[in-house]
Amino acid sequence: MLLIDAGNTRVKWALADNHAAPGVWLAHGAVTHADLPQLELAWSEAVARHGVGRILVANVAGNALRVQLEYVLQRAFPDLALEDAITWFASVPALAGVTNGYRNPAQLGCDRFAAAIGGHTLAPGQAIIVANCGTATTIDAITADGFFLGGMILPGLGLMAGALARNTAQLPQIAHDARLPEGFADNTDDAILSGCMVAQGGAIEHAFAQHGAAVCILSGGAAPSIAPLLTVPYQMVDNVVLVGLHAAAGVQRPPAE
Repeated sequence: MLLIDAGNTRVKWALADNHAAPGVWLAHGAVTHADLPQLELAWSEAVARHGVGRILVANVAGNALRVQLEYVLQRAFPDLALEDAITWFASVPALAGVTNGYRNPAQLGCDRFAAAIGGHTLAPGQAIIVANCGTATTIDAITADGFFLGGMILPGLGLMAGALARNTAQLPQIAHDARLPEGFADNTDDAILSGCMVAQGGAIEHAFAQHGAAVCILSGGAAPSIAPLLTVPYQMVDNVVLVGLHAAAGVQRPPAE
């Protein structure tokens, strides 16, 4: 099966055997939205080697990207009846051992629901925080028995730094992967970086303490930059949304939107 996580900035994908454990993939990759056409070749090669009979997509980037994805998928899999093969993953009241505690379960972002399933699959029987640090940072709490309590959403590392650069007269844009200074910053670039990084790490640690979690499942493009700041136990996961999609696919075919 082909698993696709269409986020706000990048499209991540993985090819998985139907009977493989969640997170064990035959191939995987990622492209920015602008480079989406490149996936036609990658997916064509994947189907030539392994065959693809099912496609599961979590899309939080809107209808325009969905249309683009459908076009690329049609070109990559010309012999596949896509209307039957594609499932557009959506948040539901319960799936794959996770109960959705949102007031309106359908309102929960499908990526957050998939990430919760992925985290619970990787750390069964443990109270966890799932922190997915991408364009936005989402921090969610799941109980040991799989109840999704809810969480928080804040600007991601790049958005935080970019907002300061755009909306202040003399503050520069800084690279979010720059080296964090020790102690208090003695220059503006480092002060911005310190503030953004500590805000991210502090939000994760606050959620961890509030939940009484045993471990934080940490994922997303900014996760390697944020991880060194954490003083709580964490497990780095390359793409927790794809892991969750994989786990959900192994249980049942999730309802289409």
